[in-house]
Amino acid sequence: MRIFLYLISIVIANVATAALMPLEFGIFIIPVGTLFAGATFIFRDLVQNKYGRKKTYMFIVIALVLSATVSFILGDTLAIVAASALAFIIAESADTEIYSRLKVSFVWRVFYSGIVGGILDSAVFVIVGMSPIGAGFIPWEAVPVAILSQVIAKSAVQTVGALILGQMRSFRTVPVQS
Repeated sequence: MRIFLYLISIVIANVATAALMPLEFGIFIIPVGTLFAGATFIFRDLVQNKYGRKKTYMFIVIALVLSATVSFILGDTLAIVAASALAFIIAESADTEIYSRLKVSFVWRVFYSGIVGGILDSAVFVIVGMSPIGAGFIPWEAVPVAILSQVIAKSAVQTVGALILGQMRSFRTVPVQS
């Protein structure tokens, strides 16, 4: 189920970004798929927690191919597909390595590794894919706000996800009162 959630969240992120108008909050414009992209880091951590670091990299490669395929089928340009793939592999690898090395509780590992993964994913994708370097969808002046918009959205998802996981774990460890 964890692997399915990880892979389906990636597909949903691609489809939601392509099919739905971005959310606008003042100067912040957030593609809807960004919210699901934030969830992928949580699901990847759950996969790693069950299957270990080495097998997780196999699932990351499968997810990368799936993401690129879906993105291409949805009509994204080659620059966007490549930028997405580059951002994905960098962010997912960073998340995996941070999650593996942190010596804190499961919930904090999910939170910290996901925040770093989200920052890397946002920065690489916006700079390589959306800026004048890539598809040129946004000018250089808009790049910092575009990155910040995605980081805020992914961080919000990470925070909520970590809180939910923390609550789920505390329910399992609380003794039943008779």
